[in-house]
Amino acid sequence: MRPTSPSLRRPAATVVLVGGHESRWARDLTDLTERGCVTGAVAVGRELTRAVADALAFGPDPVCVVPMTLGRDRTLVADTARALHWLTRSVGSERLVLTEPFGTAGHLVGWLRAAARTCQDADALLVTAPAATPDEDADLYRTARLVRQYGTHRTVEVAFDGGDPDVAEGLERCRRLGAHRVARLPAGFAGPVLSTRAVTEVLHARTAAALRLLGHGENGIAAALNGHTHPHPHPH
Repeated sequence: MRPTSPSLRRPAATVVLVGGHESRWARDLTDLTERGCVTGAVAVGRELTRAVADALAFGPDPVCVVPMTLGRDRTLVADTARALHWLTRSVGSERLVLTEPFGTAGHLVGWLRAAARTCQDADALLVTAPAATPDEDADLYRTARLVRQYGTHRTVEVAFDGGDPDVAEGLERCRRLGAHRVARLPAGFAGPVLSTRAVTEVLHARTAAALRLLGHGENGIAAALNGHTHPHPHPH
């Protein structure tokens, strides 16, 4: 594993992103590793434990694991915490810390609303994301409803990559509702709603906050296992 970009080394840390269905099991996060923003991006499970063990063995820096969710993956944080808890039994926990999730459902609504304001020439918005469970997919309809409620677009529809309705069906529904120009708003990490720079800034904020806690002997793993997270302000 190569060292982390200097932009995320204030203070020094190795940053590992862990992804679930929102990032297509971290495949949509590879651009961040190619740009040198983070050390690695892996899927939750054995891939995560191998990557973290390698990072701990690579050098003396703390290792920060960031759950890459936008609030739709209901199990990612707990699954990540369980994997890290298992790992600490063999490697210890003095240099390992689990950060707050990258984002929440509230963050996602705000980010999509900001993106929608740049699409004033569109008649309709199509909010898209990778398909997940029925309950998690239903969450996206709630998100889209809030984007519509507090925006200027009267037509805001939902579609899923690899799900029902798919993107083609979503576009067709917008057209049947009278839209001539449809703007697609990805609510995931493929064609993300945030720029790479904004994503990097959020990652730095999550990492810096976690390292402060680690300095007080708190690695975030037990809290996540118990379903607790520390409140944080809305990022950039």
